[in-house]
Amino acid sequence: MELLGYTPKYITFDCYGTLTHFQMNDTVRPLIADRVAPSDVEVFLADFRAYRIDEVLGEFKLYPTVLRDAWQRTCNRWRIQFRQSDVDAIVAALGTWGPHPDVPEPLAKLASAYPLVILSNAVDAILEENVARLGVDFHRVFTAEQARAYKPRFAAFEYMLDQLGARPDEILHVSSHIWYDLIPAHELRIRHKVYVNRGYDPSTPYYEYAETSDLTGVPALLGL
Repeated sequence: MELLGYTPKYITFDCYGTLTHFQMNDTVRPLIADRVAPSDVEVFLADFRAYRIDEVLGEFKLYPTVLRDAWQRTCNRWRIQFRQSDVDAIVAALGTWGPHPDVPEPLAKLASAYPLVILSNAVDAILEENVARLGVDFHRVFTAEQARAYKPRFAAFEYMLDQLGARPDEILHVSSHIWYDLIPAHELRIRHKVYVNRGYDPSTPYYEYAETSDLTGVPALLGL
């Protein structure tokens, strides 16, 4: 996708994984070291990710509850004891994560030229801590808690667009997640998109986006 010559009204971002270094796997590994064989750890982590995806598609609940229920289901599948202390440790870690090393400089460059917005599958109180670590002022920060819906539900994006008073063609959406962000954005006719390919999902060009390996490539796509 060619973005040179396009001037978005807003640049909207996913936060966890795209801007904030999402360290879920590193947080979980010590919690299961005494219960899951080293050769099985990556499969356990993949199952926990899959259950988190499944949980956000159901009736809305706050993200700490999403994590609790996904952890319970993963433990059940692996026939290991569920411990609330594990969930508490994961929730406590979320707000401590800072940006990827490649984020601060290009994010500041983009902030000097465009109003920046976040749409995150998060609760307000925790995300506030992560956003404070990004080092720029955002025009608006939207969460699943506010929208009462998680990405990839269309309602999350529709809430953001309604709050901004913006049309789909007026935003550039930037994310490192194909499934959570770029597929629903495509279906909602958000034409201008950037995939920051950090390896979470395979590249899927059908969904029509510009692609870069990290955030440093985004300003150049817009001619900055």
